Amino acid sequence: MSPDETHSNNSPSSDSPSSDSPSSTAGASPVNSGMVHRMLRAAKLDSELYEEVEADKNSLGQATAVVILSSLAAGVGNFTNGGMGMLFVGTLAALGSWYIWAFLTYIIGTRLLPESQTVADHKELLRTTGFSSAPGLIRVLGVIPGMTGIVYSIASIWMLIAMVISVRQALDYTSTLRALAVCAGGWVVQGVVIYFVLSALALPES
Repeated sequence: MSPDETHSNNSPSSDSPSSDSPSSTAGASPVNSGMVHRMLRAAKLDSELYEEVEADKNSLGQATAVVILSSLAAGVGNFTNGGMGMLFVGTLAALGSWYIWAFLTYIIGTRLLPESQTVADHKELLRTTGFSSAPGLIRVLGVIPGMTGIVYSIASIWMLIAMVISVRQALDYTSTLRALAVCAGGWVVQGVVIYFVLSALALPES
């Protein structure tokens, strides 16, 4: 076989798509490259992720879904104590407290404790703080006997750190301590809201 024939026989294979070519990844799931990937980055405390969702006005739906999933994970993790009724009520309470907490954070952060470069609105806080709920998904592991308290403690600390980062990025703070102070005020009010909502909506014992 001549060299020209060899080149002719091999050339088609060089044009065929390989597993590493862009066309092979073009069909990647939008979920894996979108919401799920963002949730992982949020759980890793990636500050750039919070900047990204702050700027992405279309990410509010994803942020809402993260809050719902985190709440459902908490309900499943504590299912033996709450049951289906508290799973539903807990999800509603989480959504309500998230909205209120983001609003309070917006007021405190932009009116009471702003830095010179602080520019934000309520929806930006909703988007960033919504994704800060991502670490709460580990609460589903609370379903393992004897693990509920440990898992919930880890999740609470992890979520608080994520919230501080999300607030810092959304409010364009240079001070993490200032962001922590803003979160502390919202955290207290959030706890009060959850307590009264769950007390008012708790299903009566049979």
